[in-house]
Amino acid sequence: MDLRHLKYFLAVAETRNFTQAAASCYVAQSALSQQIARLEKDVGAQLFSRTSRSVRLTAAGELLEPLARRILADVDTAKAALDALSGLRRGRLRLGLVQTRASSVDLVEVMANYHARYPGIDFHVTNAPSAEMAAAVLAGDLDIAIVGLSPRQIPDGLDHQVLAADPLVLIVPADHALADREAVDLADLPESHQLIQFTRGSGLRRQVEAAFARAGVEPGQHFQVGQIQDMIRLAARGIGVTVVPRSSVFLDPVPDQNPPDQNPPDKIPPDTEDALPYGARALRIADEAAVHTICAVHDSKRLAPAAAAFLEVVERHAIRD
Repeated sequence: MDLRHLKYFLAVAETRNFTQAAASCYVAQSALSQQIARLEKDVGAQLFSRTSRSVRLTAAGELLEPLARRILADVDTAKAALDALSGLRRGRLRLGLVQTRASSVDLVEVMANYHARYPGIDFHVTNAPSAEMAAAVLAGDLDIAIVGLSPRQIPDGLDHQVLAADPLVLIVPADHALADREAVDLADLPESHQLIQFTRGSGLRRQVEAAFARAGVEPGQHFQVGQIQDMIRLAARGIGVTVVPRSSVFLDPVPDQNPPDQNPPDKIPPDTEDALPYGARALRIADEAAVHTICAVHDSKRLAPAAAAFLEVVERHAIRD
């Protein structure tokens, strides 16, 4: 079985179009069709069901697709391991990054530090919902993903390292019935509230829905927004309420200006509220389990040297911070 045949097969499987697949592989369509036919002969089964209007995977094709991805990912891992003998002078890191901020670890600083150490490693960065990125690591399409999932939400077969546990806060407009409270239970929200939610499939969305489930209430009517700052601004304007990580709202206070005895742990430091848009209030959620957990996930069985080096840099930053 030729690796080139597997690459062509995956190109057709992704595009469902022989012309587009040939273009993405920089080969003539006739040549690609011939190579697919050879692969079908090698495996002894038809991989695609072709008509004049559509291309679909057969049962054999659906079986081969994840296996082909893993085979090619293992080849990349082998190449990276050989590159490691040269001291990580070249290689590739396929990295998935959470769309929300990791409160205690500056991921931009991590990437800058890594690049300074290993300038020959190329970054291929993906931003997608956490569940999708974790699945991509499991499938071998990503080396590492920084995701907003708790350890219980990480798929079986993946290893993880917890980087941050960011408390969630409820954002309400200044004239909201709960606005004067320091802490709230999500069950205290009026039944008619409208909830401004983050992207479906994201780690934050899962943590928020889990918090409402623990409170024994439905999230209520809601609409979806793809930017956390937009969620906060909409809540400030009275469109609804929203739940976001604390680090998305507050700047860390300067220790000398905020001695511990002046800021009990159950209260939000007052001088940090300048980071909120005018008209918004941030309330602590009484549920201590209501946190946005950030984890680095990987598959230790196929961890390439470039990826292992990145995890080491992440760990040093997590310990330092």
